[in-house]
Amino acid sequence: MTIDIITVHPPLLESPFSHSILKRAVEKKLVEVNVIDLRDYGIDRHKQVDDYAFGGGAGMVMMIEPIMNCINDLKAKRRYDEIIYMTPDGETLKQKHCNHFSTLENIIVLCGHYKGIDERLREHVITKEISIGDYVLSGGELPAAVMCDAIIRLIPGVLGDETSALTDSFQDNLLSPPVYTRPADYNGWKVPDILLSGHAKNIEEWRHQQSLERTKLRRPDLL
Repeated sequence: MTIDIITVHPPLLESPFSHSILKRAVEKKLVEVNVIDLRDYGIDRHKQVDDYAFGGGAGMVMMIEPIMNCINDLKAKRRYDEIIYMTPDGETLKQKHCNHFSTLENIIVLCGHYKGIDERLREHVITKEISIGDYVLSGGELPAAVMCDAIIRLIPGVLGDETSALTDSFQDNLLSPPVYTRPADYNGWKVPDILLSGHAKNIEEWRHQQSLERTKLRRPDLL
């Protein structure tokens, strides 16, 4: 899988892909992540990528020309399944989106900035608009990193135990059950006996019941 991220602030994306699971995924060549500096496609000698909005108003707008030049350059190298724009007014990112994106071969992720991008790009070029929540950040770089993390960990071979991702919260519209590790008794706080019983079927049933109860209590909207 190839993920090409277009941004006006590449340094913001250096750390997320330089550590832990994402770093190993890149090193194992299970995913290729390219961070593209939009200013390389900027207009004139000033490498301009934003301008004032028609009609006036506060804030700058990301220009159509640099973005289209960048996307056309990328399209000349490979075919893309999705061109995703990170924006506060997009669809809220869900596990179902991540499951779908993880099955694709190539995607472009465009990080919004300033007051957003020229609307014509949203009308004619962008294929999916994604938000990570009902709040506004300084740019789309952090949301892009969040989404990419959620996608990459689902790619076969990325996690040491591939079944781990299948038992995460939201995969079956349930929250994950509580988990415990050693010691079994810490200052009188004990691990449930069922988890120490060795009966795999009973443990699995207990975990499912705990997931149901936790979901009903914390996220009844998922049921």
